[in-house]
Amino acid sequence: MTPPSESVVVLDAKGLRALAHPVRVQLVDLLRKHGPSTATRLAERLGVNSGTASYHLRRLGAAGFVEEDVERGNARERWWRSVHRTTRLNDVELADREPEAVLAYMQSVAALYNLRVQQALNEMQTTPREWRRVLDLSSQALRLTLEEAQRLREEMGAVVARYRRDSPEEAAPDDAVRVYVITEVLPEFDEPGPDASGEDGVPGPDEGAS
Repeated sequence: MTPPSESVVVLDAKGLRALAHPVRVQLVDLLRKHGPSTATRLAERLGVNSGTASYHLRRLGAAGFVEEDVERGNARERWWRSVHRTTRLNDVELADREPEAVLAYMQSVAALYNLRVQQALNEMQTTPREWRRVLDLSSQALRLTLEEAQRLREEMGAVVARYRRDSPEEAAPDDAVRVYVITEVLPEFDEPGPDASGEDGVPGPDEGAS
């Protein structure tokens, strides 16, 4: 088996539908972050019952995202591990074929990111002072062309890639802690004015409302 730290899964329609659930996205995230675990331990971290965790793990296993860790498991307790280290959604036509699944998956990912931000804020008072200065919540609005936006995304990815990945299989300095870098490139299209769409922004008779 390819080590999770070296593997990437590119979502197809089947995988996308399997991951289009917030609990499953969180389960995969926990296994990648902390290494193999049991349904019971994962359920405690997520605040759900073990039956729910077991059900979603089996669904993830059927889709090839996780697998049973037979070296750790026994007759009483099943251990699970992530098969991949990274998930990518880069099929531009998949959103057209599976719009609801893409939306559900992206919403689940966004919910996970929101949880991380809230956890960091909740723990801010007990975070060492020097690390508190690292925490950053910034938003900058830019006016970019499509080509500029694509280049910005690539350049940000290249900067992050220069730093050490978080992996339970890889050693890190004793003073290293987990740091989340959440990047978002969010196109925002201005609402059409009255001249373009009729009174009060209502679509005119020749325009399709979507």
